[in-house]
Amino acid sequence: MSVFPSLTSSVPASAPTAPTQADLLDFVRRTAADAELIASLPLDPEGRTWVRLEGPGGSEAWLIGWPPGTGTGWHDHADSVGAFLTAAGELKENSLAARLPTDGWKTLELSEDVDRERRLPAGRGRSFGHHHVHEVLNESPDRHAISVHAYYPPLPQIRRYSRTGPILRLEQVECPEDWQ
Repeated sequence: MSVFPSLTSSVPASAPTAPTQADLLDFVRRTAADAELIASLPLDPEGRTWVRLEGPGGSEAWLIGWPPGTGTGWHDHADSVGAFLTAAGELKENSLAARLPTDGWKTLELSEDVDRERRLPAGRGRSFGHHHVHEVLNESPDRHAISVHAYYPPLPQIRRYSRTGPILRLEQVECPEDWQ
């Protein structure tokens, strides 16, 4: 008989940890480096195409093809954190460097210093926190772009906005059944 208590009976099982923004960025980097996967995405000359991927730790992930001149429009990912990376071509991200109220508004006037722009050529990406408002664009006149995206928790909703100068308007709230 052992005089030492069993470690397995006295240490509680640890719950799986949620992926962090860094984990999601690492995932999109590794996935974008899979040339066979990137080449397998069917590309439409007129509309975005996408394939759902298995993300880390229960996250939601997507491989997205962007025809020339397409974009997402202004939107956020509600309570999810995320990351995305350009695997082919180049994307542009316009974002707001301001935390917006999450509920109870339809129209906001933005201050002059909130706009940010990032160019994301192949191999470049970024992570972002909760309620990150942005738009992603493929401004190329003749070349598709491909990107990998991951979100945790899986997207509970997407809020879509319109923007005219400094005025941002909430236009629509989409739920997962609207895009899956």
